[in-house]
Amino acid sequence: MKILVIEDEIQLADALSELLKRSMYSVDVFNNGIDGLDNALTGIYDCILLDIMLPGMNGIEVLKNLRTEKINTPVLLLTAKSEVDDKINGLDCGADDYLTKPFVTGELLARVRALTRRKGEIVDENRLEYHGLELRKNTCSISCGGNDVKLSLKEYNVMEMLIANPGQILPKERIIEKIWGCESDVEYNNIEVYISFLRKKLTAIAAEVQIKTARGIGYFME
Repeated sequence: MKILVIEDEIQLADALSELLKRSMYSVDVFNNGIDGLDNALTGIYDCILLDIMLPGMNGIEVLKNLRTEKINTPVLLLTAKSEVDDKINGLDCGADDYLTKPFVTGELLARVRALTRRKGEIVDENRLEYHGLELRKNTCSISCGGNDVKLSLKEYNVMEMLIANPGQILPKERIIEKIWGCESDVEYNNIEVYISFLRKKLTAIAAEVQIKTARGIGYFME
């Protein structure tokens, strides 16, 4: 999953990025409202952590712009303000949740998990299943019928996208944007390499599902 952090306190932004990456999220960080909004408008993120007090454009304005443009990405507001009126204002403007600084990291991660729950078959917060295939977040591995194999972070991210969107063709452009970022110079053959690795690992664990190619478009699970 891909998380966008819009936070002007550099030290906090870096700490949030490191925390989320250790929890197997892909993270982009921006330190002002204008750049944050430009990237949030791409719609490629699964969740946005948004500070209210930002240079360039405050978090409430960022939020209003997102909702005006029909971007429904879940937003968790982060702010040092604790007054009830500020919370109400943020939620009324389209925020999905609100966390007051300072916060406990465990609570932050729990709220992110709550906002990014998939519609697919989730066993618990660390496992995602699809037709006997089990993707484990805490061990960065995939298993089937007692067979288990480790995944690299990029392999995990690609597999998560495929399992979270069963039967849906994922265009190569969307995979690149989601996993490598909008400004990445990654080429299509990089994706092909990871797909090849994943296919071999699915074969190694005798999985019943396969990664199919939609010629000229992208990939899907079958």
